Amino acid sequence: MRPTGDTDFLTKTELAKRHIQTLVLSGIYKPGDRITTKEVSRALGVSDTPIREAVQSLASEGWLDVQQHIGAVVQGVTAEQIREVSRLRGSVGALAIEVGTAAFTESRLTAIDEVLADMGKALERDDFDTFGLKNYEFHDLICDKDHAPWCRRFLDSLYGHMSPGRLGITPTKKRMTAALQEHQNIQDKLRVGDFKEAARLVDIHERNAGDFFLAILSED
Repeated sequence: MRPTGDTDFLTKTELAKRHIQTLVLSGIYKPGDRITTKEVSRALGVSDTPIREAVQSLASEGWLDVQQHIGAVVQGVTAEQIREVSRLRGSVGALAIEVGTAAFTESRLTAIDEVLADMGKALERDDFDTFGLKNYEFHDLICDKDHAPWCRRFLDSLYGHMSPGRLGITPTKKRMTAALQEHQNIQDKLRVGDFKEAARLVDIHERNAGDFFLAILSED
């Protein structure tokens, strides 16, 4: 699941929503699997009402499909959706940099450097889980919630629709190595204040990720 900060201030509905997303992203629940309010209630110790609200919210975002006489089932992701989502992520990610230039202070750039270094070390030891977590940290750092709040909100809603865990795909080391280089290229442009080029590279990076997933799915 994508790191999303402190959970102390989540409402019960938000807590239930995040719990269900985690089950889907981890692959515990796969497309077509049914998610019941009883199971979520037992896991979280909350009543049915916030869980139903969470289910409706996730259905509106494309995570679940609420079917008559069946209930909520995990919704699959099609190739067409991946193509559209990757393009949207690229466009919105680019916009986030263009409107959020004030976010890239020296401390922010240093934090990005540290994340990239951690990604490189994780890749060297084939620690793909850590690589994935650091990948999300990188994208969080280049889309600041204070300087580009609407971009950040939109990207968060798109996140799960192109997640390796949800798609049942493990990125290859070759793709992760390429992604790390793409990240570094973006950071190099941020470092010199070339935000227009950094934005263009973010767009290309997201498209490359989408094309990778599409190629794997076409092989399957």
